[in-house]
Amino acid sequence: MTGAGDHVRISACIIAKDEADRIGPCLESVAFCDEIVVLDSGSTDGTPDLCRDAGARVIETDWPGWVAQKNRAVEAATHDWILSLDADERVDPPLRAAIEALRDGALGQADSPRAYDMTRRVFYLGRWIQHGGWYPEWRTRLFHRAHARWGGIDPHDRVETDARVARIRQGNLEHFTYRSIDDHLRQMNRFTAVGAQQLFDRGKRVALPSVIFKPPWRFLHMYVLRGGFLDGKAGLIVAVLHAYAGFLKYAKLWDLVRRDKQARREG
Repeated sequence: MTGAGDHVRISACIIAKDEADRIGPCLESVAFCDEIVVLDSGSTDGTPDLCRDAGARVIETDWPGWVAQKNRAVEAATHDWILSLDADERVDPPLRAAIEALRDGALGQADSPRAYDMTRRVFYLGRWIQHGGWYPEWRTRLFHRAHARWGGIDPHDRVETDARVARIRQGNLEHFTYRSIDDHLRQMNRFTAVGAQQLFDRGKRVALPSVIFKPPWRFLHMYVLRGGFLDGKAGLIVAVLHAYAGFLKYAKLWDLVRRDKQARREG
């Protein structure tokens, strides 16, 4: 419980690497928090210094993966209420006002939710993507760390909680994602490699129908059924690359299985 004139304290937790061009607005958007903790995994562009100059507490560390790194940031925080975001994300003014209102009220109540969802809005190829399943995209990002932690399978992390979750309906978490199509393809190559390896380690194998049917279904679902065509050329590119990412992940899984069989024969 909080007393009159007091409020629940919130730690903003951010993970980053080589984000000098984007970290400034991110830090500014969470300046209302009582603490900013940044876990930096080997930046060479001055990101840690920019964070320190902005008043953040920086911890320089290795890269154990998305889930583990975000949990490290939570564990390093001073306060129990966590606002977790990536370096390419920003809290817009209406969302900030909503979180501040919660901080001054509901977060301090014993019977209040222990985690809150917010909508994430993506800026890509010079415009806000409003359809195709990219918006509204509800994400749990404000939570009490005694009742929630990061889980999921890299690179698809998510907050898992044992408590009641409420939705913040004001404002958005703005996601300034891929800087360009080239950047998108580089990230896609990285993410699909991690995803394929995760599937391989879990004993998954490639079924031919997955390779043949899942990519075109992904495109149709995103572009037609979820209205991606309403986002113009950007919506078309998003849907095509989303479908290609699915194909690429299964192709890489097939290659991992092939190389494993070859190694076993040669061994």
